[in-house]
Amino acid sequence: MRVVLGLVLAWAVAATDEKGTAFLKAKEEEEGVIKLPSGLLYKVLKKGTGEFHPTKATSCECHYSGALIDGTEFDSSFKRGKPTTFKPNQVIAGWTEAMQLMVEGDKWEMYIPSELAYGTRGAGGRIPPNAALVFQMELIKILGDKIPRKSEL
Repeated sequence: MRVVLGLVLAWAVAATDEKGTAFLKAKEEEEGVIKLPSGLLYKVLKKGTGEFHPTKATSCECHYSGALIDGTEFDSSFKRGKPTTFKPNQVIAGWTEAMQLMVEGDKWEMYIPSELAYGTRGAGGRIPPNAALVFQMELIKILGDKIPRKSEL
């Protein structure tokens, strides 16, 4: 019985990974989607006018929502009506990378491969192992050290 259960679980993990890979590949082809060398994909929904980027250790006030690739939302500060404060080095790798490229006022939709999200462990029973994720994030305010804006991405 354990072997059968193990095979079923292994198949479920592989299926999630395959679906995520296919989803990300399709997103790559969409107009306006940018792919970074890490595999992180994003689309600018609103271009901010801020002049600075946060450092890895700078607290930032952000609004966000997170969903599985099937659209199932698992968290949203937008729905709570209150932004969240955190540092880029305190979140998943995909957010760490994206946040350091954003400026105040930017709102992005990010398509994050599992290796830049929760990987093989998943999260809290709501995010399965090896799941690609979709986030919308708006950088409202940088609350500390800042880096001058880089040239347009």
